Amino acid sequence: MKRVLVLGAGLVSRPMVRYLLDADTIEVTVASRTVDKAEKLVAGHPRGRALALLADDEAALDRLVGEHDLAVSLLPYTLHLKVARACLKHRKPMVTTSYVSDAMRALDGEAKAAGVILLNEIGVDPGIDHMSAMAIINGIRDKGGRVASFMSYCGGLPAPEANDNPLGYKFSWSPKGVVMAGRNEGRYLKDGREVVVPGKDLFGHRWDLEIEGAGRLEAYPNRNSLPYIETYGLGAARTMFRGTLRYPGWCATLKAVADLGLLDDTERDDLGKLTLAGWLRGYVPGSGNLAAEAARRLGLAPDSPAVRNLGWLGLFDETPIGLDKGSNLDVLARLMLEKMSYREGERDMIVLHHEFVAEYPERNPESIHSTLVCHGEPDGDSAMARTVSLPAAIAVRMIVEGQVKLTGVRIPVEPELYKPVLAELETLGVNFKETVRPA
Repeated sequence: MKRVLVLGAGLVSRPMVRYLLDADTIEVTVASRTVDKAEKLVAGHPRGRALALLADDEAALDRLVGEHDLAVSLLPYTLHLKVARACLKHRKPMVTTSYVSDAMRALDGEAKAAGVILLNEIGVDPGIDHMSAMAIINGIRDKGGRVASFMSYCGGLPAPEANDNPLGYKFSWSPKGVVMAGRNEGRYLKDGREVVVPGKDLFGHRWDLEIEGAGRLEAYPNRNSLPYIETYGLGAARTMFRGTLRYPGWCATLKAVADLGLLDDTERDDLGKLTLAGWLRGYVPGSGNLAAEAARRLGLAPDSPAVRNLGWLGLFDETPIGLDKGSNLDVLARLMLEKMSYREGERDMIVLHHEFVAEYPERNPESIHSTLVCHGEPDGDSAMARTVSLPAAIAVRMIVEGQVKLTGVRIPVEPELYKPVLAELETLGVNFKETVRPA
């Protein structure tokens, strides 16, 4: 019997815990700051245990890691390093779904010396995107070809029938994390030319994309795509782009929010004294009609969709903010969560779409499209929860069963990892539709 420690009992944890408990040879301990959440995940299973754990209790964390065969960190990404160091001390493997930080990457040598794997980026984006991309890239190589262009898009969205607010978005994970992502600079390669998009311009750098099964969406850059040229071994590619997908409405509104300066994360202690309109007035000079003056400041018509959406969010209302202190990001996250949460019975949707151009020495080039559209279960697990936690859960099972021999700091781009994980995901209803046509 193998013992797995799951740290965190948030929105995406349940499918992982249930998958691991369904394996006859695994015992699962869920440790969370809020033990009630952990208990709900375990749900009285005889091989499950729920514990209270504060992430800053290093002695308790160290003891728990030492008592288990593997640790999964579903904690905020800032805490992964603390978990990783405890795992290295006890020579235990670790799994996370988050991006590899530079500090985590620096542990590669120690992890190899300890003979353990620290597996990161095994969620949906990052995660399934890597694995599905590498499966196609290696398939092209096996035919003697090379990838000339790779464009990849991913978005967590309301299912079409639940898309009923003007921003076209609802929250299936941390609202603050979603909004914070809007401050990231974008970098990608297009036809051999590097394109740099400053964070303040991110939402203005967008285009429409029609995806079968999802309809018309908007795409914009997701962070820095350039390192993936090396990660995926695509040195010959002239285009490398990784993007985010949203319904129309989100980008225009978030561009207005960014242009007004509302994405600042500086801590403030005056929020308890302000209404939403008073807060916005700090960024919109004048003393007349706030909506009209905000439109003027943005260079938009007063009846433009973005300005109307600011009004729908409540930014022109004399309503108390409801926070004593925090940052502008905290204000936005709280407001959006109030207005843009899933209601009972509503489904979310994950859309992951790859577009390749493959060139071959003795045959015509091909255009390969690979698309995953995954819906949540009404009153059950969200698509976000399933696609984030199931790949990680499958990898956890493989590692504790001894199927993975890799060590060091890794992401799932090796066939030893991605082939069995993708195969298992297919049995769980997470699969891609692929089309190939002349380029």
